[in-house]
Amino acid sequence: MSAIQVQGLRKEYGSKVAVDGVGFEVERGEIFGFLGPNGAGKTTTIKILTTLIPASAGVATVLGFDVRKDGMNVRKRIGVVQQQPSGEYNLGIAEQMELYGLVWDVPKPVRKQRVENLLDAFGLQSHRRERWSELSIGLRRRVQVAREFMHDMDLLFLDEPTVGLDPIARRSTLDMIKGRVSEGLTVFFTTHILDEAEYLCDRVAIVNNGKIVAVDTPKKMKERFGGLQTVEALVEGGDSSALVRELRGLDGVSEVDEEDGGLIKVLTSNPSEALRLIGTLTEKTGARIIQLNLREPTLEQAFVSLVTTKE
Repeated sequence: MSAIQVQGLRKEYGSKVAVDGVGFEVERGEIFGFLGPNGAGKTTTIKILTTLIPASAGVATVLGFDVRKDGMNVRKRIGVVQQQPSGEYNLGIAEQMELYGLVWDVPKPVRKQRVENLLDAFGLQSHRRERWSELSIGLRRRVQVAREFMHDMDLLFLDEPTVGLDPIARRSTLDMIKGRVSEGLTVFFTTHILDEAEYLCDRVAIVNNGKIVAVDTPKKMKERFGGLQTVEALVEGGDSSALVRELRGLDGVSEVDEEDGGLIKVLTSNPSEALRLIGTLTEKTGARIIQLNLREPTLEQAFVSLVTTKE
């Protein structure tokens, strides 16, 4: 049985349609990315699946339970980290996590150990006595994610969980999530940081204007919709400006950038021709190629291609 099954999901707010006939399936033990621009319907979909709001139409089951009819059973088996900051204003971090475990009926010895483990895992030990009111935005976000792991769950909804985190905290959070998935957890994940989705997700759905426009693995998404590849050439000596002019006139080239230090980046649908031209022209101008790289399309390129309205 799938962790999530959705068919024809729709949510209307008066004349505004936030979710428009969405359908998808999430397998157990999968990290499923739900990506889209602001206002695409991501958070609304999460609120429906976590039983916070009812759908206007369609069917959705979470862990085998109908979200409309069996909301209590759904809520017992999921965790949710929402976009909005939430915490106990006058409690220290360790106290908050202890309270959260108590609410979920986690036995005291287990609760105490989990608090310590999570404070270590999320780099919060040195802040354990600081109150919510004293925390930075990044620390508040770390606490929100960490405390969700105080209780046992089968499915975790993460709505932009790394907002406000520095790169080190972000990577440790993503690795923590990966570790829990290897133990059997399923994750439904939204983010605006496409590198995160590429690093973390088994599959991604891209949603725009309330509709799903594509579902696939990040690798296949890049192959199908990424389009352009990037050729990087680190050139020393010679006339680099002449090389840049020639590259800009080449068929299939979308963009050419010359950075400090002689690094030339070419965004192209015809990388083999760009590579040939770089080799020919550097030889003619007396330049020397120090390094040459060919980079595959990115998930961000695929994302932009899918959500940008063509005139």
